[in-house]
Amino acid sequence: MAPLRIGVVRYLNTAPLIEGLDAAENIELIAAVPAHIAGMVQENKVQIGLVSTIDVARSLTPLTLIPKGIIGCDGPTLTVRVFSMCPPEKITTLAMDTDSHTSAALAQIILWHQYGLRPRTVEFDARERMTHGSDTGELWPETMLLIGDKVVTDSPPAVRYPYQIDLGEAWKELTGLPFVYAIWMCPSSIAGTPAVRTAAALLERQRLRNEQRLDWIVSTRAAEKGWPDDLARRYLGERLRFSCGPREREAIVRFLDEATQLGLVPACSPEWFDAEIGIES
Repeated sequence: MAPLRIGVVRYLNTAPLIEGLDAAENIELIAAVPAHIAGMVQENKVQIGLVSTIDVARSLTPLTLIPKGIIGCDGPTLTVRVFSMCPPEKITTLAMDTDSHTSAALAQIILWHQYGLRPRTVEFDARERMTHGSDTGELWPETMLLIGDKVVTDSPPAVRYPYQIDLGEAWKELTGLPFVYAIWMCPSSIAGTPAVRTAAALLERQRLRNEQRLDWIVSTRAAEKGWPDDLARRYLGERLRFSCGPREREAIVRFLDEATQLGLVPACSPEWFDAEIGIES
């Protein structure tokens, strides 16, 4: 039997969801940056993916959300930040980390609500430090969104960026809700199949197991990702959320509504996986 392929992201913050999955029978993990996972699901390169939340509203293939694990926060998140050389109210252009879709939408929502801004947006390859359409390689743009491990391991010099916005914290202040950056998803057409049900149960079991061994995950993975152990332990154990409950579901719906109101995505009512019936409205 062909293995079920699962699209994953290999940041430190995904380790509590995916650590140990590669040892499971009939499972193949395929890694990519968050912005690419939805496309892999749509193109059937993977059957389940840790998909950027906003992409459920952009996907041409109907997707079902599987609430067996998320990358989320309930306040400051540390690794999703806007860095600016100028005061936020003077931002005119936002260079957006090409690794992310959800955080790019969230940044625009926060800038609109907090400052009444709709800045011009450009893509920014943070690894190459290259703004889309530029061949000069200016090292850092005036204002940029960065996500992931590089916010800690390769962040811009703070002296050049005195203004920073932690987007998880800003969302909490705006809505009182947690925020969900990514969640397991699959094509709705296969949500009721035995393979997906079995995989969903595995994802839940592995998340619960990893919850009990965060110290081991930190000691095993932090250094290879370039994180100090103590910071990694606080990040995974205190800043982030990995389980999807009623407040997280509410937060996803609110986020999609906010993105729709800004014209970033079409209106979307997400479908949710149910272990008994495959899909619930």
